[in-house]
Amino acid sequence: MKINDYIQLAVFFFLLITLSPLLGKFMFNVFTDGKHFLKMPLGWLEKLLYRLLKIHPEKEMNWKEYLLSILIFNMTGFLFLLAILLLQLYLPFNQGIKDKIPFHLALNIAVSFVTNTNWQSYAGETVLTYGSQMFGLTVQNFLSAATGITVLLALIRSLVKRSGITLGNFWSDLIRSIVYVLLPLSLIFSFILISQGVVQNFSDYSLAKTVEGAEQIIPLGPAASQIAIKQLGTNGGGFFNANSSHPFENPTPLSNLFQMLSLILIPAALTFTYGRMVGSKKQGQVIFIVMLLLFSAGLFVSVYSEFSHNPLLQSALNMEGKETRFGVVNSVIWSTATTAASNGSVNAMHSSLTPLSALVAFLNMMLGEIIFGGVGSGLYGMLIFVIITVFIAGLMVGRTPEYLGKKIEALDIKMSIIAILLPSSVILLFTALSLVSAEGIAALSSSSSHGFSEILYAFASAAGNNGSSFAGLNAGSVFYNLLIGLGILIGRYGVIIPVMVIAGNLVKKNISPESQGTFRTDNSLFILLLISVIIIIGGLTFFPALSLGPVVEHLIMVYGGGI
Repeated sequence: MKINDYIQLAVFFFLLITLSPLLGKFMFNVFTDGKHFLKMPLGWLEKLLYRLLKIHPEKEMNWKEYLLSILIFNMTGFLFLLAILLLQLYLPFNQGIKDKIPFHLALNIAVSFVTNTNWQSYAGETVLTYGSQMFGLTVQNFLSAATGITVLLALIRSLVKRSGITLGNFWSDLIRSIVYVLLPLSLIFSFILISQGVVQNFSDYSLAKTVEGAEQIIPLGPAASQIAIKQLGTNGGGFFNANSSHPFENPTPLSNLFQMLSLILIPAALTFTYGRMVGSKKQGQVIFIVMLLLFSAGLFVSVYSEFSHNPLLQSALNMEGKETRFGVVNSVIWSTATTAASNGSVNAMHSSLTPLSALVAFLNMMLGEIIFGGVGSGLYGMLIFVIITVFIAGLMVGRTPEYLGKKIEALDIKMSIIAILLPSSVILLFTALSLVSAEGIAALSSSSSHGFSEILYAFASAAGNNGSSFAGLNAGSVFYNLLIGLGILIGRYGVIIPVMVIAGNLVKKNISPESQGTFRTDNSLFILLLISVIIIIGGLTFFPALSLGPVVEHLIMVYGGGI
């Protein structure tokens, strides 16, 4: 590594650690109806939306009403997006797209974007119109990200309230998330991207001639606005098929830095919001440290692997699949951040990562997308592991487990286990089904362990609502569109529903006063326990499958065999 590589790493971590607490404090003020600098310029928009939608923000909901609102809202968004995709040829802002989208593909796209997954088995510039990109995908990028925040807020309130049955108002939480957080950040980020050369127009595709004299179509479009929210909302996906390696999506090293940072900025900041909302900044700091340590460990392994000598390529620098404008370090930071943050956008080919780098990407998704994770979803996923850790610690010392004064009981543990098992089952069972299916095998680009990794990665990405892929798998078939779509739904709502049940159970409990026998969850011992539980659960669940994929590939590479 060169000095420039170390500088890039240092700048990335400095900005992340510096900006996260500041944004976290701002969001705390937003979600607790405190004073903040956007209240004056944007307060009218919040009130206008309340009036137009006939929402009474002061009317609180119990967990069933809150959950039902989430499900109805998401179902409505799904049907709206599906209609746009199926009818896009007859709607405005068509830059020349002539082919209809097959129903199975439209179904997959709608499921994917409503659930904050943004899995793409198609090329955006050849399949979707500008209208579909703007009014369909971009809108859902905002709404799906805000949905994750609302679930987190409901869970936090269940821990904070001393007694009662209500968790706040879903519609109020949704509107505030969009009006004060996602929309302003996206506008600022859009202008930054445009200043760096990211396209934002409604022009028809241009026709250019190459040096050899051949004709080439140059796609354009309103890309910057969608890219801003796809990164900030941990949505992922790409306006263009080449995603963030495309020069129109990510033209400069500065745009690359801002996009890498935006991948995990809001999820990281929400840990500090959490600490303030529960009345203990240390609680939020502990979770942030756990996330940062796991992220840093994965990044270290990835960087080490990509710069290590490769016996097959006879090189100590793996540039295969990397964008030469950004190099190895920027590509590896991105691959680690995008799989840790439930984002899924890419600036390099993940299929070309060295096996150990790919292993890190696998683990980031398989652990439940909790290493920062998605907007809102990463933190409530981490709190599931916190509950399990507290329960295990309680068993070890012979005390009734408590977290923030709330007793952790059988229902809480059952729901936590369900929230972990459902996505894990999708990954393993759906991979097995694909391997024994003729349709599943036919889509592979490799018949070796790498082919197994292609399928395993696809379902890890689906169940984790990540959206990235190895890209060697032809996932555009009816078989994969439907199976991956089902996996995405289970991965999203198979966690949201148990989390809301937990919130409904916790909110009814009184807060027990802290005593000398209270197990502390804001110190270094708890950090160690929490990391251990996360690694053990992930290791026990997925190590056999990973042994057949990236682990085997690494051993083959080291000993000079073919992959």
